[in-house]
Amino acid sequence: MKKSAVIIFVVLLVLVIDQTLKIWIKTHMEYGEEFAILGLDWARIHFVENNGMAFGLSLGGEYGKLALSLFRILAVGFLVYYLRLLLKSSTSLGLMISFALILAGALGNILDSAFYGLIFSASHFHGGVATLFPEGGGYAGFLHGKVVDMLYFPLVDSILPEWVPFWGGERVMFFKPVFNIADTAITVGVTIILIFQRSFFQELSEDQSEVSGDDTAMEAPLAPDSTAPETKDLDRGYPTHP
Repeated sequence: MKKSAVIIFVVLLVLVIDQTLKIWIKTHMEYGEEFAILGLDWARIHFVENNGMAFGLSLGGEYGKLALSLFRILAVGFLVYYLRLLLKSSTSLGLMISFALILAGALGNILDSAFYGLIFSASHFHGGVATLFPEGGGYAGFLHGKVVDMLYFPLVDSILPEWVPFWGGERVMFFKPVFNIADTAITVGVTIILIFQRSFFQELSEDQSEVSGDDTAMEAPLAPDSTAPETKDLDRGYPTHP
C-alpha cells in the first residue's frame, strides 16, 4: 500500500470514529450524564462540552474562541503542507502516521467548532438531549460551536489522610480532565514523535543529505579542455594536444 493511502486511511479512520461518537453522545445523552465503560468505575463516558482547547482548557470570551478556531485552521493547513513534503521524501512511515494522527485530531475538533453550533440545539443539564438540525436553528454561529468531550478516566478518586500537611482531608483525583478521540489522536501523535524524534529526524536528515549529494554530483562541471587526452608529435617527440 502506498504511503499516501496509509495517511489518508489513518486520517479518515480517526475522523469517522471521533465524529460518530460525538454525534451519538450529543443526540443520546443529556449534558453531564455519564455511564461506566464495561462496568469499570475508573473508565466512564461523561458528556461535557468545552469552548476551547483539548482536555477542557479554553480561551476567554467569543474572541478567544474565534482566535482558537482560526489557529486550528492554520495549523491544519501547515500539517497538510508538511505531510506532502514528507510524502515526497523517503522518510519513515511512523513519522508520517504521527503527523497524520495530529492532523486528524485537529480536523475533528475543527468540525465541532465550525459546524456543531449550526446543526445542533444546545445541550443542558436535565434539559433533554440535543436535536440534529432543529427547526429554530442551532445554538451558535459558524466557528463558535462547542467541542464535545466524553472520555473520563478518574483512575484515583479518594480522600487524603488527615495527617497530610496542608491538604489533609481533601479530595484528590487523577486523571480529572474529560477529552475525546480527537484529543487522544493528537496526544498519541505528539508522544510518538517525542519518543522517536531522534531516529525519525536523523533518518529524514540522512535522506535529504543523500538527495543533496546526488544533485551535486549531477551538476558537477565538466573538466576543462586543458585536461583533454594528450598525443605525441611523432616528429618532435614531445606531447601535444590534438
